[in-house]
Amino acid sequence: MDWRVTARTGRAHTKVFQEERERPVLVVMDASPSLYFGTRHRLKSVAAGQMAAAIAWAAIRRGDRIGGFLFAPGRHRELRPAGGRRGAMRMIQGLVDWLEPKQIDGDESEPLSNALERVRHAVRPGSLVIVISDFFGMDEVCNRHLSRLRQHNDVIGCQVLDAAEYQLPQGRYPISDGENATVLDTGRQDSRNRYEAMGLKHLKEPRRMFQKHQCGWLVLRTDDDPVDVLGRELRVLVGRPA
Repeated sequence: MDWRVTARTGRAHTKVFQEERERPVLVVMDASPSLYFGTRHRLKSVAAGQMAAAIAWAAIRRGDRIGGFLFAPGRHRELRPAGGRRGAMRMIQGLVDWLEPKQIDGDESEPLSNALERVRHAVRPGSLVIVISDFFGMDEVCNRHLSRLRQHNDVIGCQVLDAAEYQLPQGRYPISDGENATVLDTGRQDSRNRYEAMGLKHLKEPRRMFQKHQCGWLVLRTDDDPVDVLGRELRVLVGRPA
């Protein structure tokens, strides 16, 4: 019932709302240097790109519009949501161009919160936002942006992982942060315990932050089939038929 118009005219007036079928789906795609790693079948960046492509095709099959926000240290690119095959192909071509290894500078880093802030100001209310990342760039500021994003949108986090990031066979592994180098000896119980504890923490913290704001959550490993993961998880999270 539209009470203002009813009071002004003296006759009953009602409002009829029609559900928007072409929902904007925005894939927030991380291409930070840490994504260019993998020991199982594919690099994390490749797995992430395949997941984003699968989301694009799933979105247009549902009659939604697909767009992207692609980011890496010091640069970002926005692809406005568009429908149909053309929208999906534009998204996929954008991913191919964006994930070119020649564009990666391993010395740069940027927190995920910078990307989420840009997304928050650009996204249309009522959108589905899917953040694909390994979340090594996550910081506490992400809390504020996730909270505000979630007020008017559905949000899902997709963490891309490689098995070697949380569990290693016994052995001696040379490791480096780009400046300093050392050897990780997982044959020693204390070293292996510390490494696995660090990996477990990275598995739990991003999920805890997303779930704190009632966001959906799924995990994609480099030896998973992204299409299988999407088909198994996304319908449950979004609650809409594929």
